[in-house]
Amino acid sequence: METPLPPAEELALIDRELFQLDARRHYLLSRREWLLRGQVPFAWGVPTQPAAHPAHPAHPAHPAGSAETSAPSAQNVLLILGAVLLAVAALAFTLVSWGSLGIAGRGAVLAVVTAAALGTPAPLLRRGLRSTAEAVAAVGLLLTVLDAYALFAVSMPQVDGLAYAAGAAAVLAALWAGYGRLLGQLRIPLPAALLTAQLPLFLAALAAGAAGLDQGWALLATAALDAGLVLLRPGRLTPWAAVAGSVAGGAALLTGLTESVAAGSAGMALGSSALLAATAVLGVAVAWRAARLGAAFAAAGGIAAVAALGGPVTRELRPSWAAVVYLVVALALLGALRIPALPAAVRRGLAWAGAGVAALEAVSAVAWVATVLAGRLRVLAEVWSATTPAPAAPNGPGAAPVVALLLTAAAAWWLVRVLPGRREPGVAAVALGWAALFAGPVVLGLPAGAVFAAQLAVTLAAGVLALRSAAVGAGPGIAAGACALAGAVSVSVAALDGRAATFAVFGLLGAACAAGAAYRPAPAWARAGAAALAVGYAALLAVTLGALLERPVAWWAPPVLAVPAAVAALGPRLGAVRAPAEAAAAVAGLLAVALATGDAPVLALVLALAGVVCAGAAVRPERRAAAGWPAGVLFLAATWVRLAASEVTVPEAYTLPVTAVALAVGFVRRRRDAEAASWTAYGPGLAATLLPSTLAVWGDPHWARPLLLGVGALAVTLAGARGRLRAPLLLGGATLAAVALHELTPFVVQVVDALPRWLPPALAGVLLLVVGATYEKRLRDARRLRDAIGRLK
Repeated sequence: METPLPPAEELALIDRELFQLDARRHYLLSRREWLLRGQVPFAWGVPTQPAAHPAHPAHPAHPAGSAETSAPSAQNVLLILGAVLLAVAALAFTLVSWGSLGIAGRGAVLAVVTAAALGTPAPLLRRGLRSTAEAVAAVGLLLTVLDAYALFAVSMPQVDGLAYAAGAAAVLAALWAGYGRLLGQLRIPLPAALLTAQLPLFLAALAAGAAGLDQGWALLATAALDAGLVLLRPGRLTPWAAVAGSVAGGAALLTGLTESVAAGSAGMALGSSALLAATAVLGVAVAWRAARLGAAFAAAGGIAAVAALGGPVTRELRPSWAAVVYLVVALALLGALRIPALPAAVRRGLAWAGAGVAALEAVSAVAWVATVLAGRLRVLAEVWSATTPAPAAPNGPGAAPVVALLLTAAAAWWLVRVLPGRREPGVAAVALGWAALFAGPVVLGLPAGAVFAAQLAVTLAAGVLALRSAAVGAGPGIAAGACALAGAVSVSVAALDGRAATFAVFGLLGAACAAGAAYRPAPAWARAGAAALAVGYAALLAVTLGALLERPVAWWAPPVLAVPAAVAALGPRLGAVRAPAEAAAAVAGLLAVALATGDAPVLALVLALAGVVCAGAAVRPERRAAAGWPAGVLFLAATWVRLAASEVTVPEAYTLPVTAVALAVGFVRRRRDAEAASWTAYGPGLAATLLPSTLAVWGDPHWARPLLLGVGALAVTLAGARGRLRAPLLLGGATLAAVALHELTPFVVQVVDALPRWLPPALAGVLLLVVGATYEKRLRDARRLRDAIGRLK
């Protein structure tokens, strides 16, 4: 009978069906028994209470409630536990109790037990008990291992252990394979035979005292046998053989790579190259025929081929140039993409191998170049010291990293043509090419002037490429923009070594950025970045000018504010780059404030000028909301800083300007919206002065502040009553009451000191009685007052 299912799945399906049939049969027998018991009383004409109804056929009941595990699961657990216990017993017998028997007894016991364990699965399979047969067969296989160990321990103690293990593994693998073929329904023997067959060659090599390469050849031969089984005899063992062969082949590859790296000369590297070449052939051959994971096997073969071809050549070279040789060989594998005769999986795998090796070499080269360029940061320790950058170290890698970057960039740009739909090669080509050209002058140790000229040219070229992203693509354009930014930062830091270099580099880059911001065909992101950089370089030039004039650092800030002022004056004329330019101008303003923090009078001036700039920007309606509030805050901060610099400690000097501005804003708000609450319009402004002054009154021994505060609070209260405004009425009244209480406090203290000790408690008691007697009337008056206040605005 032919079925579309594999034998293993079909057997599992049959087992499930048989289990369901057994469950159905059990239910029917139970139902029959229940019916027979229920019909007997009715035959005598005496109805009786029926027995409990069995469960629905679809859900057989269990005597003690619902089962937590299914019957097959419980069965498998029991069988596994039984097999484990038998295995433990066999081990204990072999290792512990073996010596208590004679030679004949030992052989007889093991032979009988092993034969019984291996023979029992056959009748069990005929009865349909396959799980039990699997468990017993597993015990039998273990017993054969114990037989082999017992034979060695008793009869062959003089034989080398590794050699005997290799032969025993080969014999056991053959025996288990034959046993599995004989009892084809068992699933354990054949995989066990396959896994055991991985040991003989490797153990034999170890027994022969083989070195690393010989062990690698043994592993490779084992992997080749597994590959032949997978490709020539596909079937139930295919997954097991594929995994085992992959492990053995990977171990052979690692062995070859290790030996190739450890080789001291080209001649010594030939042996490892031969092993790697054979591994490469096997990997590509498997990839050629494999239906799955063909690209992975081809990639492994490609890596082995790179190591095989480059190993002998690189033994006599410096490590940096040896890496370049490996890179050249790896890049040659990319040519597989243009060979249509190769299967698609092989082409992809070889290309992956070449790209992987190239990526590792590129990362290594970029890391080294980054460390070289990071050395420029030492300029920040001594700005304008006019020290010439040191050339590359004579014992360094020299030009090898630059050559590697150029080769990788060229290969990536070639891939752009081969793979036109992919962005990654174009991005990599731009980034790696820029890194090579930018770091080349430094690595080669050229003079400082030549380094600056070359790096400025490379940076400007990357900026032009970013501005023309429409021609080269979005991905490469963005990469070029990032490279231009990194180059500008690096060159700018290096230019701080001298005054002339600083002004020249900052001016040239600033002008180039301004031109890029004005280039309309450029994408929006490129123009925005150029505009922000142009504003930033203008601010840096202002700082540099202040340093050149040898003024104090705080006085560098006013020239910097000229940059935000210019941006605010241009305003709408900036067009699409207005927003990024204004954002950069805001950062420049913060820089100016930071520079002036060391001198309070200068800081007050800078804050006031910044407020003027923001106020000028707020004149335009589209910037009123964004610049209006910052202008007010800056003016207020300038006032406070100026007062603090003049050592003014009167709190009203700080709070009255806030109150004046806030009341003016609230008055305008009320004029535009008559429904606006007085708390919103006037509350913040009045509280800004009244609350701090009230607190100051209680610590002020003089009469001027209480008098002035009282007069002001009275005026505010009267204004609130006249305008029926809740906030001025309550805030002014509360402040006036606090001032009056402050003025009466000394007299109250004197009167209390003159009175007898018993009088204050007595007066308090009388007061409580009076309040209690008139409680209802006072509540009514309080409600009237609440309603009157509620009618105020």
